[in-house]
Amino acid sequence: MKAVICTKYGPPEVLQVKEIAKPNPKDREVCIKNMATAVTGSDVLIRTADMPFLLGLMFRLMIGFFKPRNPILGLVFAGEIESTGKDVKGFQKGDRVYGFTGYSFGAYAEFLCISEEESKRGCLASMPVHMSYEEAAAAAYGGVLAPFFLEKGNIQKGEKVLIYGASGALGTTFVQYAKNIGADVTGICSTKNVELVKSLGADRVIDYMKEDFTESGVLYDFILDAVPNGKINRKKLKAQCRKTLSAKGKYISIDDGSPPLKAQYLVQLNELFEKGKFKAVIDKTYTLEQIVEAHKYVDTGHKKGNIVITMEHNK
Repeated sequence: MKAVICTKYGPPEVLQVKEIAKPNPKDREVCIKNMATAVTGSDVLIRTADMPFLLGLMFRLMIGFFKPRNPILGLVFAGEIESTGKDVKGFQKGDRVYGFTGYSFGAYAEFLCISEEESKRGCLASMPVHMSYEEAAAAAYGGVLAPFFLEKGNIQKGEKVLIYGASGALGTTFVQYAKNIGADVTGICSTKNVELVKSLGADRVIDYMKEDFTESGVLYDFILDAVPNGKINRKKLKAQCRKTLSAKGKYISIDDGSPPLKAQYLVQLNELFEKGKFKAVIDKTYTLEQIVEAHKYVDTGHKKGNIVITMEHNK
């Protein structure tokens, strides 16, 4: 099978497409014929290992010092179950599934194996009938992370919510989730993405290139900083956000905590999708062979929503 191998930490060129052996599922695992994955902000962070010294050292001790121990990166997948281990109970060959691989990585490949039991090494769920593989791959990242941050913020109907980075993979998902709860949502993004964020249901959109959100006089009950690490001055933004919080308001950054990988989060997303209350936002689509170009585009910091990678056997 074809897979993308990360040869060392560094720029997009460290990623190479190679032929490797197809994996076989263990007793409680399924083997998935992968149809689509996505290049997430987390993938880029893993590829570069570009972090402050102490945090970077801890990261490398956990993931791999000079290169990832699992050289096949990729956190989200969408495909069809090719085979199952003898003890698998909840899935069968031919099921259309999608999910999040967590610490096990491995989604930049034509086939991958994952346990049917959720853990820090991944979770999977059945796909809605009318959801495409590309939509599923695009939805999985935010679909797992957004509910976690909603729960952490304990957002209630009518509360004022501010999403900084509302046009990204997590931001576009969070806008829709918060609106489905009934929150009053303000999104912050660049000029070119204002109409996109409005189309997702945001009550107000602030163009950070033209307006300072701290000068509006509005106080928020919850602020989510959804901008990937390295794209902004996190310390400065955190100080700005805290000035605009209500007395009991909460500020949460995408870097806060390690979200649990729950299949139930994807089941919740399925329900919203089937009711027409959620749509996956896809900016561009690349093939697996174009993985370097895809990472280069994400590195520009100009993507909106998700960058999807399709596999040859999806054609």
